[in-house]
Amino acid sequence: MNFTLTEEQQLIKNMVQEFADSKIKPIAAQIDKNHSFPEETVKAMGELGIMGLSIPEEYDGSGGGTISYALAIEAVSRVCASHGAILAVHVGAVNAIRFFGTEEQKKQFIPDLATGKKIACLCMTEPGAGTDAAAQASRAVLDGDSYILNGSKIFITNGPVGGTYIILAMTSPEKGVKGISAFIVPRETPGLCIGQIEDKLGIRGSLTCELIFDNMRVPVANRLGQEGDGFKIVMRVLDIGRIGMGAQALGIAQGALDAAVIYTKERKQFGKPIAANQGIQWMLAEMATKVEASRLLVYKAAVLADQQPRISLEAAMAKLTASATAMDVASKSIQLHGGIGYTTAYPVERYLRDAKITEIYEGTSEVMKMVISNAVLA
Repeated sequence: MNFTLTEEQQLIKNMVQEFADSKIKPIAAQIDKNHSFPEETVKAMGELGIMGLSIPEEYDGSGGGTISYALAIEAVSRVCASHGAILAVHVGAVNAIRFFGTEEQKKQFIPDLATGKKIACLCMTEPGAGTDAAAQASRAVLDGDSYILNGSKIFITNGPVGGTYIILAMTSPEKGVKGISAFIVPRETPGLCIGQIEDKLGIRGSLTCELIFDNMRVPVANRLGQEGDGFKIVMRVLDIGRIGMGAQALGIAQGALDAAVIYTKERKQFGKPIAANQGIQWMLAEMATKVEASRLLVYKAAVLADQQPRISLEAAMAKLTASATAMDVASKSIQLHGGIGYTTAYPVERYLRDAKITEIYEGTSEVMKMVISNAVLA
């Protein structure tokens, strides 16, 4: 096994890290405080090709593959997890079109998404349908050459700023998950309404909202795959999405570890840096080891994602481990900062708030354990 990044991957990692440090880091605290979408930096990410890193060049993407996508999310999340969430969810929605769209759909929708001219989002969760996808209440009824969609979704990342929505709705409710279909819906579609924008604990620069569909007419030409393919589409997309969320958690953990190392080397008590104390050193050693273990799982899943169609087990292991690591390392980083770590003077309190969501969205940690145990027991 080769654990060394290729020259191209290293260049991408360096480019995104430099951009993150120079452009994203200075605004991270402010967008968190104001709950504001970082429009200018997201636009710049599109211009640099970051929003389309894993998208083939024929659709105006960078063609970098899933490992490049993971490296980019890790790099931006190290300084601002909101940017990591925006990027991960955007690419996940684009992947739905890339994996299951017709050639006409790909040419029509992907270029603007790959270049960041438009932001994409995936719309599945409902008040009564989270993990239980079969409980979808949104309906799509065929009417001539269009479907009429009615219903609502909640917790839609990128929802308020989305330009292209991948929306799931029941076309045959009696079939359960096999009755769910997926549709590509442009922002300007009549009947698509933005509902309540959520006030969240963390990733506050990543906007999350309710969506409402009021007799929304969607052409049959905008259906992804066949009727009933919606659940299959989402499961494939979630494999990559969970790698992205694992990479986001990894970036948060690395940022928290970096902050702890810097602070413990600078902070002096009893005439010496607190990093000279063995107890502190052991904490840092455990934190660094967990971060590196998470990195190996995330990178392995990313590499495999470009080699085989389904990597549900590897993606679940990566997300489960990295999210737990993010929570643990961020908490320990606050502890090492002492009282000042509990204030907004340092970013570590934000890292902890941001870390929590990685244990919840794109499948909770409990769901990840279900996926892993099912594979182990198969």
